[in-house]
Amino acid sequence: MVGMTRRAWSIPLATLFGALLILVLPAAPASAHALVERTAPVAGSVVDQLPGEITLTFSEPVRIVADKIRVTAPDGSRADTGKPVARDAELVIPIKPGGPKGTYLVSYRVISADSHPVSGGYSFSYGQVSAVPNANDAGADVKTDALVKNAMSVARFIGFAGLVLLVGPALVLFALWPRRLSARDPGRVALTGAGLLAFSAVLELYLQIPYTSGTTLFDVSSTAAREVLGTPFGAAHLIRIAVAIAVAVLLRPLIAGRAGKIDQTLLIILGVVGLATWPISGHPSASPVPTLTVVADVAHLASMAVWLGGLVMLFAFLLRRADTRELTAIVPVWSGWALLAITVLVLAGTAQALVEIGTVDALTGTTYGRIVMVKVALLAVILGVAAYSRRITNQRFTPASEVPSDEAPDEPYDEPAPQDASAEPADRARLRRAVMIEVLIAVVVLGFTSVLVQTSPARSAQAGDNATTGPFTTTVTTNLVKLEVDVSPGRVGPNTVHLYALKPDGSGPLSVAEWKATAALPAKGIEPIVLPTLGITPDHAYGTVTLTPAGTWELKFTVRVDELNQTTIAVQVPIRG
Repeated sequence: MVGMTRRAWSIPLATLFGALLILVLPAAPASAHALVERTAPVAGSVVDQLPGEITLTFSEPVRIVADKIRVTAPDGSRADTGKPVARDAELVIPIKPGGPKGTYLVSYRVISADSHPVSGGYSFSYGQVSAVPNANDAGADVKTDALVKNAMSVARFIGFAGLVLLVGPALVLFALWPRRLSARDPGRVALTGAGLLAFSAVLELYLQIPYTSGTTLFDVSSTAAREVLGTPFGAAHLIRIAVAIAVAVLLRPLIAGRAGKIDQTLLIILGVVGLATWPISGHPSASPVPTLTVVADVAHLASMAVWLGGLVMLFAFLLRRADTRELTAIVPVWSGWALLAITVLVLAGTAQALVEIGTVDALTGTTYGRIVMVKVALLAVILGVAAYSRRITNQRFTPASEVPSDEAPDEPYDEPAPQDASAEPADRARLRRAVMIEVLIAVVVLGFTSVLVQTSPARSAQAGDNATTGPFTTTVTTNLVKLEVDVSPGRVGPNTVHLYALKPDGSGPLSVAEWKATAALPAKGIEPIVLPTLGITPDHAYGTVTLTPAGTWELKFTVRVDELNQTTIAVQVPIRG
């Protein structure tokens, strides 16, 4: 339920303005959920010497997951040696010397700066192309257990629910609760909220262990637990648990009406600290503008908790127990607060969306963007119900003397009065039903928010899609030629292939007497087919080929530089559907 004056129009206007900003204004690319930007050796390339180490460069700093990074040789043995090292955004994996020729598989699982695991793999070949070794047979499973991921979303939902049940009721008890009414029941709601907060933090902390290591729900080791506790995620959740316990202790005198200024000040400080544990352990801390997104997330959470928690208090207690004169004093004040809370909610959400989405394609073409659109639609429904509630309030619960609705009384209302005949029981029931609908829809919004936290931000997801489905480019060097290969668009259907020949040391172009090329998909039983090539210049050839179905195609190029010297180079090219 929102404000009492024409200022209420600021909510739909702010929503519309925020949506326009999301669609129109540019934003710096979000870096949450690390992406592999380049590898050495290059994916799909064939090298003439086995490197001493493999380097993967990510879009943000990463942390290593123990025993989840390995290189598998063509014969299925471990090719990596020693411990991999994470140097800021680089992952370096030492390789044993003297490995067999063939195709090597690199598999990895790391933790991005926003505490989410990132896993994957790629292959390259040494000397010649062979069958890609199986990662699972080598024991390098890098997938996230579905039960663990879903349980993490449930734990986050419990945390959001606890925040709502704690902040809203505590604020109403502090400033608006009539002193003639017992605060025991709403106090229990606030204490339940604190308990849910602590429980969810403990549950998230536990689930982060298998979530990080890629194990099952009950496959948790002490080593993995220590690693999680030593991360910003672990520190933030330990702080949240301590804050929830401290708040529960300080709520006791507030419920009993004996809270002093020191207790109230401590509650405010603890509230800010507790709210900050969400952004510092999630997406906002890893964005390109962390100061903006962390502050926006704190404001977003605080306004959400005040608004929804206040609605819970209205529905469950005030509209049932307070008399008409008390409601006439309380409801306008609460409406002003709700108006402010929703305005902050919309503006803070817009700021976050600008960073994490930023474009129409990212909004409509990613899971993250579609969830955001569902949340916006649900918010619009809530605002419609709130407008209905406001009409009832204006008719039945507005004081005769128009006190500005955004000004809170100096003291909670404390003077019972006879029932005002202008507020019929039916109006009160209608208002309760409207508030109940707002609360129920808000619960659904919290559910989507819990899933959203586990979802890769739209810009990162779109960048990842572009990285895996965009043009393929690699460079392969032999003792005769350094060959640059470009395959575009890298998707099922017609593809163009450009070949550029350079001297082995890269010092200049190399003239080629004859080009030959074939394409095959051994995994699907497709034998080599001729890829017609046309020499455009002595060092540049061009060809077109239809590559279907999707899969890792093997393109072989025979480069003859004179009557006696030629070399054949094989490249593994991923073609997406």
